[in-house]
Amino acid sequence: MTSSSRDALFERLAALGIETETVVHPPVFTVEEAKAHRLRHDGTHVKNLFLRNKKGAMWLVVLDEDRAVDLKDLGRRIGAGHVSFCSHERLRQHLGVEPGSVTPLAAMMDRDGLVQVVLDAKILARDPVHCHPLTNDHTTAIRGTDLVRFLRATGHEPAVLDLDAPAAPSL
Repeated sequence: MTSSSRDALFERLAALGIETETVVHPPVFTVEEAKAHRLRHDGTHVKNLFLRNKKGAMWLVVLDEDRAVDLKDLGRRIGAGHVSFCSHERLRQHLGVEPGSVTPLAAMMDRDGLVQVVLDAKILARDPVHCHPLTNDHTTAIRGTDLVRFLRATGHEPAVLDLDAPAAPSL
């Protein structure tokens, strides 16, 4: 990912009238590293899972950074069946980012619309949402409603999933 891609992202956000605030920090690859360099503690900080099922369908699942995830349960909830993490090559090909830089804002790089975006309802409950702007050495704050509006503008209608609700029983 290049700074020109990040510049294109910010240009697209501005064209949509979406205000953001971005901070620069050392590259981070884990939630723990991100917490160590955090300047803002308000809102919701996210982690992102880029997943696929056996048929090759892909999902970008955006969660509160502290949410524990059971992939088997998550796969059922999103209608994917068994899911696993996508390869680094698939990440680069479809979202145009490197490992550690996965973000809902990378939906703009999925021009073929092959990635389904899933948002944990919890992340939309507290503004702003903090995520990487395509690189893991910056963090951008964006209102949840604006994140949804941005995703729609990229052709990705996000599915909002309440992971705190009881899961439907398996059949």
